[in-house]
Amino acid sequence: MKNRYNVLFLCTGNSARSIMAEAILRQKGVPRFGAYSAGSRPTGFIRPEALMQLQTEHLSVEGLRSKTWDEFAKPASPQMDFVVTVCDNAAHEACPLWPGRPVTANWGIPDPAAAQGTQDEIARAFRDAFVKLDRRISQLLALPLEVLSRQEIQKEVERIGKE
Repeated sequence: MKNRYNVLFLCTGNSARSIMAEAILRQKGVPRFGAYSAGSRPTGFIRPEALMQLQTEHLSVEGLRSKTWDEFAKPASPQMDFVVTVCDNAAHEACPLWPGRPVTANWGIPDPAAAQGTQDEIARAFRDAFVKLDRRISQLLALPLEVLSRQEIQKEVERIGKE
């Protein structure tokens, strides 16, 4: 059994969903999980609504930043055990090859950054995305990784993304 598993959440812009997933796992997964996020075409900023949602949930936003997935494809980068896309755009893009053959899955979540309407409707879109991510991350944390084969873990992580 490993002592620590690294999880990279990917999205296109790395401004909302993947950032929220990183913050959730960073708090809930300690000390067993390391959490990271990145984007294929990062916006370079975090959506204020995502930061507000995290703060509402009493999650730390310290150190969060929008960054490219190239940072995690370098030889000196942490080795990833899981690479999870959280948006449909990233799921259809060519992802870099990750050293160590991590478990991969798509947990597609509607993009709250694309939400339109009143401030309340936009805030609800961010809250809904957060709730889905939180539920899926809780399911990941509940997996008995120490007794499952790699193939079983792959199937379970994929199943989580379909719920």
